[in-house]
This record gives sequence, C-alpha cells and structure tokens, in this order.
Amino acid sequence: MDWTAFGLSLRLAAWTCALLIPAALLVGRLLAGWRGPLRGVVEALITLPLVLPPTVLGYYLLVGMGGASPFGRAWEALFGQGLVFHFGGLLAASLVVNIPFAVQPIQRAMEAVAPEVREAAFVSGMSRWTTFWKIDLPLAWPGVFSALALTFAHTLGEFGVVLMVGGNIPGETRTAAIAIYDRAQAFDQAAAGAMSAALLGFSLAAIGLSYALTGRVGRRHV
Repeated sequence: MDWTAFGLSLRLAAWTCALLIPAALLVGRLLAGWRGPLRGVVEALITLPLVLPPTVLGYYLLVGMGGASPFGRAWEALFGQGLVFHFGGLLAASLVVNIPFAVQPIQRAMEAVAPEVREAAFVSGMSRWTTFWKIDLPLAWPGVFSALALTFAHTLGEFGVVLMVGGNIPGETRTAAIAIYDRAQAFDQAAAGAMSAALLGFSLAAIGLSYALTGRVGRRHV
C-alpha cells in the first residue's frame, strides 16, 4: 500500500467536497426552481464532464491553467507558482470534473420538496434565505449526503484528468489511482491489489449510500 498516495487522494477528496458541495447547494437550489429557456443549456454544461473523455477534459484544463495561458500567468504572478503539476492544479481539475456528481443529486432532492411547503414558509414571513436553511436543506439532506458520497468516491478514483493536469510527482500529485497504475506496470500485484481493493470498498459504500438516500427522496413523491 502506497500510504502517501492514498493520503494525498483522501486530502484531495476532502478539499474537493469542502469547496464544491456548498457551491452545489446554491446551484442545485437555483436549478430546481428555474423554469427559464436556458435551463437546459446550463444543465448540459453541468453534465458535460460526465460524457467527455477524461483525457479531453484534462487537455483543456491543462491548456487553460498552463503557464502559457492568461489565467495560468496571473495565478503564478499572484502566488509564486503555477497550477499545473502542483496540488492546487490537481484540486482545480477535481472541482471541475466532479461538478455533475455534486450538483445533480442536490438538484433532484431540491426538486422533490413540495412547492406548497415553500409557499407556506413565504406566507409565514420567512425570507428566501431563511426558507433555504430551515425548509429546503433539512428536507433535501439525503440528496446532499448522496452528492457528498459520490463526489468523495469519484475523486478517490479519478485517473485521467489528474494525470493530465498533475502528472505523477510523489507526495505532490501522485494519487492512489496513479499509484495503482504504476504498481501494475511494475508487476507489483500485491500493492496494486491492496490499493484497488481499498478503492473498490470506498466506491461500493458510496454507491450503496447514494442509492439508499436517493430512494428515500423518491419515496416522498409517492
């Protein structure tokens, strides 16, 4: 077991969830109540990381954050180091690739909240912000935890995008998925098998939790 790589994956997953889930709460709530003509376009953009090949998405992120790009040069001027081949770039890539895993479960959970409940809150004098915290969030918590579980598990197993943006630098950008690939290439079946089993366990637990919580949300419509 490459504990350094596994620890880096856990740190990446934790930071991704900490930064992405709060933003996904706001986006999911807005999309749940939005009936405008551009909603389909926004939802398509959110879903895009699911259907793009990881190497394609990784390539565009590499170009967009690289030292030759305006964003990459501005970041390096502000912080003294680039994003590419550093943990910061790895985190930025992880945030982009995990957008659908964070937003979609929360959006579906928010859509499951009956409009009459929100209307009653408004009639009672609650503001939209208060209604969000005291009505929407408590009722949609299964979707929030489902988004958290899926985002965490997907970050642990992401390979293509993180390899394109971060490379394979020990202690800096070598995640568990990349370490598994390295061990398999070196015919170290014991290490590759141990790390693969750990990631498999995390993935199964996340999928099981997601289905259980999503089913709970769905039963509210019955």
